[in-house]
Amino acid sequence: MEQPLAIEARNLNIYYGDFHAVRDVNLPVYKNKITAIIGPSGCGKSTVLRSFNRMNDLVPGARVEGEVRYRGKNIYDPDVDPVEVRRRIGMVFQKPNPFPKSIYENVAWGARINGYQGDMDELVETSLRAAALWDEVKDKLGQSGLSLSGGQQQRLCIARAIAVRPDIILMDEPASALDPIATLKIEDLMRDLAEQYTIIVVTHNMQQAARVSHYTAFFNLGPQRAGMLEEFGPTEKIFTMPEKKATEDYITGRFG
Repeated sequence: MEQPLAIEARNLNIYYGDFHAVRDVNLPVYKNKITAIIGPSGCGKSTVLRSFNRMNDLVPGARVEGEVRYRGKNIYDPDVDPVEVRRRIGMVFQKPNPFPKSIYENVAWGARINGYQGDMDELVETSLRAAALWDEVKDKLGQSGLSLSGGQQQRLCIARAIAVRPDIILMDEPASALDPIATLKIEDLMRDLAEQYTIIVVTHNMQQAARVSHYTAFFNLGPQRAGMLEEFGPTEKIFTMPEKKATEDYITGRFG
């Protein structure tokens, strides 16, 4: 049975000025699944991730050719509002970046500027529960988000992303700045969130990709150091029976 797509890159090429950073990427992302993007440094993983919600628009000199199809439309069409795209396709960054506001306001802020009319207390609680943080912060919602530990801050950022009710959550190495225990909490959380959201995660941590994702995309450096999609498939197959030698070499640690 063909799985429903959440979003799909078609013949995606990304340039920074004259530099061809990502070449001819075709990548399907399936609904309510976790797709991991792995590969050596500099192969365009984060660039591709950011193309899924037009974050590259904010980089001077960046331009995108090809399509990113979402809900039957190319998000790069001239009539598409990038702000609306980012509301539906949220982003969690490598380094936790809570706002210098209260824990409550960190979660409420995005919903408020998007005109949320419902019960804000309920939304904040639901989002913090979904991010597995409620029990740790429910008695100190007025305290600064910056007072939390690194792992808690990252879960706060996930709660903030969830609060605007996106379809898709992009995660750029969400656990790379965290200790092993906080990392496992984030991984557990990702698995729980995949029941309601589609998640795309860039990770350098191969074990993490193997543990949490349903699908894995292996990117590699092609000619002129352009990032290319080398191989894509179910995670189990990529990690146990990859088709390409380069994939096998990377996964077994022979390069990268």
